[in-house]
Amino acid sequence: MSGQPHPILDDTLTLALQGYAWLPNRLRRCGGDAFATRLIGRRAVALHGPEAARFFYDERHVRRHGAIPGPVQSTLFGHGAVHTLDGEAHRVRKALFTGLLMSGDIDGLVARVGVAWDDAARDWAARPSVVLFEAAAQVLTRAVCDWAGVPLARDEEADTAADLVALVDGFGTPGPAHWRARRARNRREAWLAGLIDGVRAGTVAVPEGSAVAAVAHHRDADGRRLDARTAAVELLNVLRPTVAVTWFVAFAGHALHRWPEHRSRLRDGEPAFAEAFAHEVRRFYPFAPFVGGKAVADLEFAGVRIPTGAMVLLDIYGQHHDPRFWPDPYRFHPDRFLGRELGEFDLIPQGGGDPRTGHRCPGEQITVAVLNELVVRLARLDYRVPEQNLAIPLERIPTRPVSGVVIEVDRPG
Repeated sequence: MSGQPHPILDDTLTLALQGYAWLPNRLRRCGGDAFATRLIGRRAVALHGPEAARFFYDERHVRRHGAIPGPVQSTLFGHGAVHTLDGEAHRVRKALFTGLLMSGDIDGLVARVGVAWDDAARDWAARPSVVLFEAAAQVLTRAVCDWAGVPLARDEEADTAADLVALVDGFGTPGPAHWRARRARNRREAWLAGLIDGVRAGTVAVPEGSAVAAVAHHRDADGRRLDARTAAVELLNVLRPTVAVTWFVAFAGHALHRWPEHRSRLRDGEPAFAEAFAHEVRRFYPFAPFVGGKAVADLEFAGVRIPTGAMVLLDIYGQHHDPRFWPDPYRFHPDRFLGRELGEFDLIPQGGGDPRTGHRCPGEQITVAVLNELVVRLARLDYRVPEQNLAIPLERIPTRPVSGVVIEVDRPG
C-alpha cells in the first residue's frame, strides 16, 4: 500500500554473521552517520563519529541504566556494576574507581607488571614455545592481584587468569564461550565475596589503601556499604579490565611480527613512541565493536529520529577506521599519534568523554601505562615466530589472533 513506511528489518542475525564489520557496512550502505534498525526485536539507532560520541556520552541523551543486556552483565560487567548506574548513584560509585585507577598507585602496578613479566620470561626460555596471549594473562593476573591486595598463591594463578580472560572472551559470542564466562563469574564472585566478608570481619588482613580495602569499605550514594556480592562484582571490575590488556599484548605481538621495523624504536625505549605504538594498537586492532545505551527522550542525530527508550549504539571499530578522522586508516602507523593532542571523543576503545564524571573507563590510564611497559619488554625479548594461524576473524566478538601468537623464546647466553 503506497504511503506506508517500510518496516525496519531486524539485524541480529547479520550482526552475528559479520561481527565487527556489521555496523561499518550498514553505515556505508546508508551513506550517513546514523541509521535505524532493530536488534533482538528492539528498536535501535546506530551512531558514528566523534560528534556522535559527544552526543552519546551526554546523559541528557543516553543513559546506561537498563540498557546493558543481561548476558553482558552476567559475563563482562556483573549485575549491579557501576556500568549500569546513572546520575548521582553513578558519580558516587565511579569515584571509587577513579580514586583507585586514576589517582592511585599506577606506577606501583606497572612496576609489578614488569617484575612479573621478567620472572615469567626466564621460564619461557626453558619451554619449546609459549602462547603469548596465555602467558600475558598470567603475568597480568599475578601483578594486578598483588597490587589490588587480593591474596593469590602461585598455584592459583593459571586458573584465576583463565577465569578473568573468560569473563571478557564470552560476553559477545553465544555458545560455549558464553557459558564458560558465566561459570567463571560465579566462581570469582563467590571467591571475592568471601574475601570481602573476611576483611570486614577482621579475619583477613589486606594492605591499607588497597583496592580490596577501598571496595570493602566504600559507601554508595545512599550511605550504605555494598553487599558482599556487589562488592565482589566491583572488585572484579578492577581485576578484569587489567587482565583484558592481554588482548592488546597479543595484538602488539601480531603487529611486531607484521611490521618488525617498529621493534628497534621500542627497544631504544623512546617513551613517546612506546605510547604512540600502544595507542595505534588500540586504534588499529578490533576490541569492542560498539557500545550501547538507551535514549532518555525523543531525539534526533544526523537526521535520524531516535525515539524514547530506543537502544542507541555508538560505533567504535568503524570510527577508528574512518579516513575522515584517521588518514590511511588500515595502515598500522604509530607515528600518527606523535605530537597529536587527542580529544575526548577521538580515540574511544574504552569510551569517550571525561572518565571522572562520565562512562569512559577510568582504567584507561592503567591500560595505556601497562601496555607501554609491555610493548617495550616484548620488543626487547629475543624470540622467533613459528608458522601458525595469525588470522584475526572479524566475525567473532571479542576477537584475537587464532593462534594466540606462539613465540619461541631464545635461551639467554
